[in-house]
Parts: sequence; C-alpha cells; structure tokens
Amino acid sequence: MQDDFKKYVVNYFISEYKTGRTPNPCVACNRYVKFEGLMDKAKELDIAYIATGHYAVVEKENDRYILKKAKDEGKDQTYFLYNLTQEQLSRTVFPLGSYKKTEIRDIAKQLGFKVANKPDSQEVCFIENNNHFKFVNTYSDTPIQKGEIVDINGNVLGIHDGISKYTIGQRRGLGVVTGKPMFVIDIDGESNRIILGSNNDLYKSELIASNLNWVSIPSLKDTLNVDIKIRSTAKLAKGKIFPIENNKVQVTFDKPQRAITKGQSAVFYKDNRVVGGGIIIK
Repeated sequence: MQDDFKKYVVNYFISEYKTGRTPNPCVACNRYVKFEGLMDKAKELDIAYIATGHYAVVEKENDRYILKKAKDEGKDQTYFLYNLTQEQLSRTVFPLGSYKKTEIRDIAKQLGFKVANKPDSQEVCFIENNNHFKFVNTYSDTPIQKGEIVDINGNVLGIHDGISKYTIGQRRGLGVVTGKPMFVIDIDGESNRIILGSNNDLYKSELIASNLNWVSIPSLKDTLNVDIKIRSTAKLAKGKIFPIENNKVQVTFDKPQRAITKGQSAVFYKDNRVVGGGIIIK
C-alpha cells in the first residue's frame, strides 16, 4: 500500500500545507487507503467483510447504511469516517463500537495482550515528533518560500520561514514580538502571507465546505438543522447547512466558532448519526 499511501495521504498532506490549508490526513487515509485499498484486497480474496478497531457503529436502516457514534463518545471516531461510501460501510464491521475503551482494555488484559495499557496516540503516524513543518520542508518537491507576517490591516510585522509552519488559532512560535497577544487568523497561500489578529478576530459564524460525502441522506436538497464538528477535538456546535452551487454547502452557526480552519473537515450530525461532511474551503 506504499504507493497509495504516498499518493493519497503524504502528497495530499504536503500540498495542502503548502497552499495555506491544514489537512486532516486520517480522513484521507481512511477513505482511500484503509478502506478502499483494504476492500479491494478483500474482494481479491473473496472476503465479504473487513473489521477495524475504530470506535463507531454502522447499521442498515431501510436502503442506507448509517454511521453512528460509538457508545464511548469520548473515543468516538465517526469524525474520521464520514467520508466512507455506502459500499464501504456495507462491508465494514466495527466490533468496538458498542464498548467503552476501558472495557476493551479490560478484555485485552484478560486475554494477555501486551498492548492492553498502551497509551492513546494523538499524533500523525508518519511524522516524527509531530513536526509538520520539518516533514513538509524535507519531502516537498519545491523549496519552501519565506514571506510576510502582517496584521489585519496589512502592516508588515515580520518574516516567516514558510506558511506550512502555521495554523489558524496559533499563538506561540509566531516569530514576531507585538507587545500584545496575537493569533494566526488567516493564511493566504496565494500571497504567501500569515495574517495575525486578536482572539476576537478568530470567531466566525459561517463556512463553506466542498468535496461532500453524504451518509444518512442521499443528498442535501434543502436547509437542515444539524450539529457541526469543525475539527476532531471540537465540541459539537448547532447550526444550519444548505446547498449552494457547485456541490458545496454553506454552514451557518447559531453561535460564532473559534478558529475555523481551511483544509479541516466539517462533519454534520443529527442526534448520534453522521449526516455527512466535507472539507472546509472558506
């Protein structure tokens, strides 16, 4: 799977960071490598189903396969799985979805598994020491360019070593001294600029998402009230989604959300079901 992993995960990760977006490689990996690639291999071997250790539940209701949150909501991984197709969901089993993580660890101990107490990992699996910038800088096929760090009015505050070193909401390691708390509020890939502002400037009430995948519904025809997750660690926020041109959706939040980040996924929920999701582009 090395070629597919490089194409769909590593190259995607690098290109997104270089254009000023902050990607979620796990979403791409699940869709194109772990599930698509694994299912292709299963078909070759005439295997009907695959099972993974994700904390999620898949059930068939009427003519659709529904992705639901795991029993252990603190470990729920449906955010990373919203991009799975109906065919992929139809052939997937999530045995851990109806257990708490603590219960799984107890079972593992009883069975004598050496990894029963292995700590959870929060880092990107293919990046050493979680140093995204070093990875992008090392494996990019073009040199990383320096550029300007500016305030919200366009005043130049300093010079950055590369936009892939930054993400929305970042406060530390900005490379400038301003005398007051400043945060990355935007990354302009076209002008190769980092824009700084106040904490208040990070709050937005809307976003646009593309590259959509619908799970519990065939497609979005009208406005729908949903709960929205704008990153894997974010709390659900109430809002509305409605279709716009070119197969995109507009999302409006009941309350402004902090540090909405281009390149991350916005995943839509109705109760404990995944409605669908897409990549934040604006």
